Amino acid sequence: MLFELTASEHGLLRLTTMSMSCCRALALALTVLPTTLLCQTDAGTLPSGTPLAVTIDHNYPLRAGETIRGQLLYSIYADNKLLLAKGTVVTGEVVALHSDRTRRIKAAMGGDFTPFHSPVLHFTGLLLADGSTVRFASGMATDGAPIYRAVAPPTEKGGFIRREFDAGVSAARSDIAIFIAPGKGDRLLQFVYGRLPYHPQRIDKGTSWIVETSESVDLAAQLAPPPVPPQPPVRKPHFWEERAPAAAPANNDSAWRVQANLEDSLSSESSSKGQVIHAVVAEPIYNTDHTVAVPQGATLVGAVTRAKPARKFGRTGVLSFSFNQLMLPNAETQTVETRLTGADTAEQIALNSEGQAQSKPQDKLAVPFILVMMAARPLDQDHHGSGNDHQLGKNGIGGAAGLGLVGTVVGLAGGSPYAAAGIGYWGAARAFYYRWIARGQQIAFAKDTRIVVETTPRRSAPIKPDKQP
Repeated sequence: MLFELTASEHGLLRLTTMSMSCCRALALALTVLPTTLLCQTDAGTLPSGTPLAVTIDHNYPLRAGETIRGQLLYSIYADNKLLLAKGTVVTGEVVALHSDRTRRIKAAMGGDFTPFHSPVLHFTGLLLADGSTVRFASGMATDGAPIYRAVAPPTEKGGFIRREFDAGVSAARSDIAIFIAPGKGDRLLQFVYGRLPYHPQRIDKGTSWIVETSESVDLAAQLAPPPVPPQPPVRKPHFWEERAPAAAPANNDSAWRVQANLEDSLSSESSSKGQVIHAVVAEPIYNTDHTVAVPQGATLVGAVTRAKPARKFGRTGVLSFSFNQLMLPNAETQTVETRLTGADTAEQIALNSEGQAQSKPQDKLAVPFILVMMAARPLDQDHHGSGNDHQLGKNGIGGAAGLGLVGTVVGLAGGSPYAAAGIGYWGAARAFYYRWIARGQQIAFAKDTRIVVETTPRRSAPIKPDKQP
């Protein structure tokens, strides 16, 4: 049986279909709207004096006027609200170049006469998620350096022999990584540049600076950054790769992992035992009901527990500190026990299981040994080569060990194997001096250094921390 619809019935059917579509769209909008709102950061004001850690993800030419585009190393909170997500773009430019006299002298002793400079940067803009740029005032950024992350290992097992063996393995991994780890092509290029008497300069990828805002900055609400894609399955690390530390346990009723910025600069050379230190909590810790357990802006108060300056014959400095008070805004001060479990510093340091900072183990034998072998080549009178040309090749190898390309040219031009060997042994002696005789590495924490502290209340805690959201 066939049915025919009148014009009015057709119109009613279309109206009903449109109404149902609108209802579905409205329902979808009502469903998505709360999620969208939840995915926004609140508007707020970035206080004056807020430290911003900025890093660059590719190389830049070293020249005044160069525009720099970096990213925030850490998320920035104010009043326990996320205002700037990690990775937010920060813009600035190179405003000046300062002569790096120490580096110039050291390089010239190895045949590199490049007039080294260090850049002075001025960061002035924040590029937000909606594409807008917010201007901010800050001081000049100097002394840029790569940031190395030190993580305290689990409790050490074994005695002195085991610790020395682990240190040797760590140094061997570092040596092997130079030749095998990703980026080896660029490292080779920079090594070749270092052998030339003059070469171009650059601001290296990974260089970081810490600047403080000199005025408050008003920020509008922004969409949260996209979710981080799932990580690929963990593979077994190669020998030359540093073993990733075990995942830290979640915050619980008896311990918090507090991210904080040091308010005081510390150094194994200038700090003394008992020196009072402070650190400001950078990220809040929340309870299960999303109330704040440890607020951003709370202050950790402690003291230096050991400071030993670096000494001659490669003996490095030692520095350790701990906090014993947690000062909460508008609340009583908590007595706590702490252990330093992480730090981001400009120097390659290592933390032991007790949180003591020491220099990272480095190989002291490989480089001097290789240079000695190269320096001895001109003196190898085996007479199995092809005459004078073969001897000139040996002279070039010996000269390269001491003064790079300059030494190679001198070794080839001079013709004397003893002169070439002398230049090579000069390079070996320099390498031996810096590794075995010169003053060892100092341990330093600059102001605003990001640290991670495991904090345990000594008394019954009036606040109960839990996982961060």
